[in-house]
Amino acid sequence: MPQLFIGGQWTAAVDGQVREIRCPADGTLVGTVDEAGPKDTAAAVAAARDAFDRGPWPGTPAAERGRLLLRVADLLERDKATLARAESLDTGKRLVESEYDIDDIAKCFRYFGNLAASGGNDRIVDTGEPDADSRVVHEPVGVCALITPWNYPLLQTSWKVAPALAAGNAFVLKPSELTPHTAIHLMRLLAEAGLPDGVANLVLGAGPTAGAPLCEDPRVDMVSFTGGLTTGRRIMAAAAPTVKKVALELGGKNPNVVFADADFEAAVDYALMAVFLHSGQVCSAGARLLVQEELHDSFVAEVVKRARAIRLGGPFDEHARTGPLISATHRDKVEAYVAAGLAEGAVLRCGGSRPDDPALRNGYYYPPTVLDECTPAMSVVHDESFGPVLTVERFRSEDEAVALANDTVYGLAGAVWSQDVGRAHRVASRLRAGTVWINDFHPYVPQAEWGGMKQSGFGRELGPAGLAEYQEAKHIWRNLAPRPQRWFE
Repeated sequence: MPQLFIGGQWTAAVDGQVREIRCPADGTLVGTVDEAGPKDTAAAVAAARDAFDRGPWPGTPAAERGRLLLRVADLLERDKATLARAESLDTGKRLVESEYDIDDIAKCFRYFGNLAASGGNDRIVDTGEPDADSRVVHEPVGVCALITPWNYPLLQTSWKVAPALAAGNAFVLKPSELTPHTAIHLMRLLAEAGLPDGVANLVLGAGPTAGAPLCEDPRVDMVSFTGGLTTGRRIMAAAAPTVKKVALELGGKNPNVVFADADFEAAVDYALMAVFLHSGQVCSAGARLLVQEELHDSFVAEVVKRARAIRLGGPFDEHARTGPLISATHRDKVEAYVAAGLAEGAVLRCGGSRPDDPALRNGYYYPPTVLDECTPAMSVVHDESFGPVLTVERFRSEDEAVALANDTVYGLAGAVWSQDVGRAHRVASRLRAGTVWINDFHPYVPQAEWGGMKQSGFGRELGPAGLAEYQEAKHIWRNLAPRPQRWFE
């Protein structure tokens, strides 16, 4: 069956190209999918443009759009087992993690469904003029290009698709070429829920051939991208000639700041989860551990002890606690960052080389790795390795902790561990990051905005602001008693 979804129809790529998808855990073939090129992307844009300009969806009452999203949430829950398995095969992540993801995806659609049904954020403006009716309304942006990453394929897709539909837009989705299968399934669910033809379109393929044309096409009104900083810069440049609206979430190098008075057991446990969950392939991973001087030795020793015990394995290995990296190329990149860190003076405490377990030979595994005695000047500290690599830095005072934490071009997330509530909130308020956790790491809810500062990007996903990204505010003024002004008499 063809896997491109354009104008409500499943179709093959125009040039007949296909791509094999293999599981990163063992290299087995997951499936073969169509590989879109510029002509396919152009056709998808045309279908979305027609659906937005002439179709019923933008004018559909918001409450009705919301009800469709709620139906999609129900369908996601119905197909949870199928979706979780597909996600794990594409990414190599543990099945239990994929199951959690599908639950969160359904919650995302349910949140935006209810938000759309609530009536939105239109408002009447008090102008002080008795003969004027002034109001601000919010309308859909138009045709949206949604470009999503491989680490949380359907989750990141839901953060874009749900608000885009809630606002009344049409879209073209371009998921990562490495992890396409749950996006394909989502298109089927949208159609089953009753979404009009052409509103949702799917192109599969590499960024330069399938994604880049979306950013350049003048018929596209907005580009929302989650991924790496280098690609994000290219997207900004490509969108500039047509002055598209752009929203970017570009990852981070996130500090996890642990003061000496932190709850030791909890802080150690979360320090491991912060960086080694999904083998560190998380944009908000706490890859930089900043520990107060007097706690450093005992804290790092315990982190290293527990990191060495983390079992690697495939998605269906019930004893595994983390899985493979996404590809051989990505593993090479992570290895290069570790080698650079060691060359720059970091001290290897554990990990640092491929596992020798024969059972892992066919997968792209890399063990939890801890590099101690790091400094901000090291590339392994300031660049995003996006792997299971924890760097450790020392600090003495609160001011030094804040300075170290903010010494990065990124600003996506961070955490503070302290039992001193005043200090925890002081530090949290000084961190230049879009999300800050206190005595926790990683939780999010669809009701609260997500996004970065600095070179982690701009714009927000989730929350009311996540809906507003896909809307244009329009001011409408009506004169209730028009009279000649005689200005030019």
